Amino acid sequence: MRSSTETTLAVVMTIALLGLLVAAPCLTMVQTAAGQAVSPGGSRGLAAIDAAARNGKYLFIFFWKQNDQQSQDMYKVFQSAMDKWTDSADWVSIPIADVKEKPVVDNFDVGRAPMPLVVAVAPNGAITKGIAVEFTEEQLQEAFVSPCTAKCMKALQDRKLVLLCVQNQQTQFTQAALQGARDFKADARFAAATEVVTIDPSDAREASFLRALQVDSRTPMAVTVLLAPPGQPVAAFAGAVSKDEIVAKVEAGPCAGGQCGPGGCCPSK
Repeated sequence: MRSSTETTLAVVMTIALLGLLVAAPCLTMVQTAAGQAVSPGGSRGLAAIDAAARNGKYLFIFFWKQNDQQSQDMYKVFQSAMDKWTDSADWVSIPIADVKEKPVVDNFDVGRAPMPLVVAVAPNGAITKGIAVEFTEEQLQEAFVSPCTAKCMKALQDRKLVLLCVQNQQTQFTQAALQGARDFKADARFAAATEVVTIDPSDAREASFLRALQVDSRTPMAVTVLLAPPGQPVAAFAGAVSKDEIVAKVEAGPCAGGQCGPGGCCPSK
């Protein structure tokens, strides 16, 4: 089974699923995590998103359309997992026909998605998992990703380029590599459409992410990885790298024929 990080590199925006919205009554699966308030507009989904972010927790959203056997079975799997992860995650169940939840349904673009559907959101707002119809607890658990994975996913989902700087005090050319990334982001052509993320290769939490990027966690030199939406590694630079070298790769690849940013190299929804 592929890790969630490896899946991220292939498809970050897994929420753009096709389906058919069928009006359904709001039946029994209308609950939230214990103690969760409802937003002023009456949306439990919006309240859950806000509360999870404030508390530094993941949020698992169970979207459903019909109170059929499949939805009931998957809800049992979902609830069993949520009962085990109370320290790290909140949850909410959303019937997509509920007009009060339309902002949440529209935000995640799931109105026509196959149901039931679980969407997992990291504390920073990155969508780390989207899985429909049938799933296991193990698949839901894949939604928990490393801190740097979540940072990269959020930037890529915001249609930005990512310069991932793999370095620490032991790697060679650390300052030169970091300066090259900062100089690239300082360029007016790329500033609004670029995020610079640093990752310590010795951090065990990031080992899976680095393996997916094919970067050795024992690298003696700083490595700078250029990622473009939706999650494609464009180039990797070992050692010192200049802004001009990064620009050359960007202009030959994701931004060929145009500028970065909305309407440019970063794809629209």
